[in-house]
Order: sequence, then C-alpha cells, then structure tokens
Amino acid sequence: MNAAILPSPAIGADSAAPDFLLAVEALTVSFDGFKAVNDVSFYVDPDEIRVIIGPNGAGKTTVLDLICGRTRASGGSIRYKGQELTRLSESAIVQAGVGRKFQTPSIYDDLTVFENLEISFPRGRSVLGALTFKRDAVVRDRIHEIAETIFLKDQLRERAEFLSHGQKQWLEIGMLLIQDPELLMLDEPVAGMSVAERVKTAELLNQIIKGRSVLVIEHDMKFVEDIAHRVTVLHQGKVLSEGSMERVKNDPKVIEVYLGH
Repeated sequence: MNAAILPSPAIGADSAAPDFLLAVEALTVSFDGFKAVNDVSFYVDPDEIRVIIGPNGAGKTTVLDLICGRTRASGGSIRYKGQELTRLSESAIVQAGVGRKFQTPSIYDDLTVFENLEISFPRGRSVLGALTFKRDAVVRDRIHEIAETIFLKDQLRERAEFLSHGQKQWLEIGMLLIQDPELLMLDEPVAGMSVAERVKTAELLNQIIKGRSVLVIEHDMKFVEDIAHRVTVLHQGKVLSEGSMERVKNDPKVIEVYLGH
C-alpha cells in the first residue's frame, strides 16, 4: 500500500472525524477461516467519487456489505462522519445517511416512476410517517427535482416495468437520492447499459456529488476514467494500489493482476 498517498494527519479515532466522510481502517472479515477482506484501509473525502476496482473475488462487494452492515466485520473500523458503523444495524446505518444500490435494480415494476420515488420519500418510511404521509407540494417538488436529475422527468407517469435497463438503474439511484444520503454506494451501476446510457450515468454521478460522496464498484474502465477522483484497487482481499486513475492504470502491479487481462 502506498503510504505517501494516505491523507494526514495520522489517523486516530478523533483525528479522522473532521477530515473524512468515511474512514475504513484495517477492515477484515473471515468466512470459515478465509479472509475475504484482509486489513483494508481507505479514506473517502466529502464530495468525492471513489471507485473500487479489481478482479472477480477481490473482495469489492464484500467491502460494501461491511460498510452498510449487511456483513459483520471480524476486525477493524468503519467510521462515517466520526461514528463507528461496525456496531450498528443496517437500518441505523441507512438512518445515519448511507445509501446502497445493489447490482440488480430493486424497484417496484408495477408502480409508476412517480410512485417509486414517492414511496422512497423519507417521511413515508416509518409507521407513523406512512400513516400521516401526504402528497403535498414539498413531496411533489422533490420528486420532480429528482426525476429531472435522473433523466426521467418525462417518464413520471410510466410504469417502471416499461423502462429500459439503464432507466431502471437511474430510477433506483433516484430512490436513494430522494432520501438525501451523504454517502451513496453503487455496485456496478453501468453493467448492461448502452454506451449512451453509460455516458449519461457518468454525467449523473458527477452532478450529484455536490454535498455527498459516492463509492462505486465498477469494471468498465472507460466509465471509471470519466468519474473517479481516486481509485482503490483490491486483489485477494487486500489493497493493491490507490491513487488517481492515471497513477493506478500505470502501476505495474495493477497491470499484472487486473488491467493486463
């Protein structure tokens, strides 16, 4: 790991809080003795797009699972805005401001785009909120704002099942955005998209980082070049390299185990 590119000051429980939105340190998880993630550390700044790349089985998705509480760490620390996440439930991590999109879109096919966004609006998520929820001007304005951001303002009345694959991916991103997370995690967001859709998705991500950070797992290197502020390369559960895309793609170790394939 390249110590020279790690931010300063020296990382401690108190020093990390004001400097990083997310501080992952010595993160480890073992499954039946196999270390799927082994002593991984990286730091995400506010308003940063960080991309994690690496071969299949490198531990990329497991890292996201650990951050969102889906999988419990065997060791190490995950601090979001200074708050330790490893002891929190998945729902508490969402409430703290961390949103996660999986590889397969989880949208409601039988609802319209408007209704999918409406059902994700924060006031409707608790039992009390759902009972007292009203489709008022605040809700409608926010839905229209998000729909425009995700290129679906003309599809608001269309049922989600009739959207293209790329539009479904954008809708799910919109369903997260309407909850206003400060950290948005996306697992292969452009898999299966057309070239035009990939270009628009890069445009979308570069737009939404005002006031939030995005952590992306991706295999499409052209897309990574279009969006990444910094790249972390995982291999066999460990950090192999880190830095700008330019630095990483010229790293002989990365070329050997990943980019040279």
